[in-house]
Amino acid sequence: MSIASVALSPVLEESLCFPGSFTSLYSPCSSEPILVYLAVAGSVVPMCVMESDSIALVKLRIQNHQGFFVKKQKLVCEGRELARNNTSVRDYGLSEGIVLHLVVKLSDLQAITVRTVCGKEFEFQVERNRNVGYVKQQIAKKGKGFVDLKDQELLCDGEELEDQRLINDICKNNDAVIHLLVRKSAKVRVKPVEKDLVVSIEALDLKEKGAGVREHQWGALSGGRPVIEKMPLQRDFLLEPLIVNAKIELPTVIKDLINSTFDGLMSGNEPIQSSEGSGGAYFMQDSSAQKYVSVFKPIDEEPMAVNNPRGLPLSLDGEGLKKGTRVGEGALREVAAYILDHPRSGRRSYCYGEKGFAGVPPTVMVKCLHRGFNHPDGFKCAAKNVKIGSLQMFVKNNGSCEDMGPRAFPVDEVHKISVLDIRLANTDRHAGNILISKDHEDGQIVLIPIDHGYCLPENFEDCTFDWLYWPQAKEPYSPDTIDYIKSMDAEQDIELLKFHGWYIPPECARTLRISTMLLKKGAERGLTPFAIGSIMCRETLKKESVIEQIVQEASEAVLPGTSEAAFLESVSLIMDRRLDKLSP
Repeated sequence: MSIASVALSPVLEESLCFPGSFTSLYSPCSSEPILVYLAVAGSVVPMCVMESDSIALVKLRIQNHQGFFVKKQKLVCEGRELARNNTSVRDYGLSEGIVLHLVVKLSDLQAITVRTVCGKEFEFQVERNRNVGYVKQQIAKKGKGFVDLKDQELLCDGEELEDQRLINDICKNNDAVIHLLVRKSAKVRVKPVEKDLVVSIEALDLKEKGAGVREHQWGALSGGRPVIEKMPLQRDFLLEPLIVNAKIELPTVIKDLINSTFDGLMSGNEPIQSSEGSGGAYFMQDSSAQKYVSVFKPIDEEPMAVNNPRGLPLSLDGEGLKKGTRVGEGALREVAAYILDHPRSGRRSYCYGEKGFAGVPPTVMVKCLHRGFNHPDGFKCAAKNVKIGSLQMFVKNNGSCEDMGPRAFPVDEVHKISVLDIRLANTDRHAGNILISKDHEDGQIVLIPIDHGYCLPENFEDCTFDWLYWPQAKEPYSPDTIDYIKSMDAEQDIELLKFHGWYIPPECARTLRISTMLLKKGAERGLTPFAIGSIMCRETLKKESVIEQIVQEASEAVLPGTSEAAFLESVSLIMDRRLDKLSP
């Protein structure tokens, strides 16, 4: 996602409030109005809301006034995302004068017109993160032989555009015009005249149909020929895996991922910043610049981190956008989700190259240096600018689950996502971070879970699963899935993460133990993903979930200083009692 590029003034812009008749359709008349401020792209707009308004209604008002569709909005207040659309302003604790930060997903398409010197025009809707080389390919296809790829030269405002330039950097509005200059291949003929050589160059004049001939006389040549040397690329970038344990041997799939990303950087292909998300995420290209191979997420550009490119405020206490997560640990969680996504054939152990049950794309921690990342203080090829983050394989897809109704999704595909999310206590599973792909053999829909920077939290307060209310969630797990769930072992998972360098905090380790326990006990009793997921997720913002109640009851039942094993035994007994009431 990207902060909207608009300039709003609190003096010149009217408040975002509407006639009483509009409010009365959604809110009780007795609700008290409060004045809050909406921060957009560095400017602030006053906004009048009612205490009983839902977050969904607040977003609708922003859409009506500024045109940002509700679906593309994200609201952040005091370091916390207002993610529950049905929760009221009052329940979120919004008070008079508070500031809401608006992050919106901008359109990915840019309208451009390519006009040749002969007056011919080509109109395109091009993705903003595409480069000039891609536009040249589309011109060649649309021109149907009129323009060859190698003959093209594109100019904008008199400036020649290099193939690696991004459309988003060139076109600042939707009526941008790029001029096309076609340089036809020339025929060069050389003939000796005494001690000199006469070179004839025949080329097609774009303005006339006839051929033009020019002759140039060179001085006597000593048998040699002029050579045009390509300037070597400067190695002002770095990419290498971050390995903290010498016993770790990277699997082939991870090595290939790093090598293909390195080749793209070596070829001069810039990282392309994603227009989605509230942190810095960069699409990394292959050597041809025609496809993406990976996505890099630096820890210093996470939401509320020091170099966040979205304008979000810096976290004052280190807590992330989701309760129970920490700023700067998102990359570790991304890698952890991949490592703990064990394959159907058995546990990953210390070899983690095989495809996992849920299909989390291969992910690894890396060090990367490049001028294309966000460097607020300017870029220098120095150690201080090396960024650490997660590198995840880019998976070709047909969009996300928010682009398609859930009824089309296979039951097993939804169930595999539910197993992953329940086990990792995911606090940020929404339809936008489940990609849709199609199997090459039978064309069946395959769901691909991404964005796991908010899994394995310190507590269960913010657990949210969009799939919870999909029809597939009310279907029972298959015997194969139940067998997979039975094979889970939280203690071995914790040791596996330590082996790979993440000494998981005690609070997060406890979360993993309890969520794994719940999943195994629930599946054993024949409970559906909906039934188990409902135990983990709050019905409302302020009403504790069942799993939170279980943890609280266990804490009160044990003596201070009790061992972790004794505490978990208490949790197990209380959980059994609760689940037995739900069993079919």
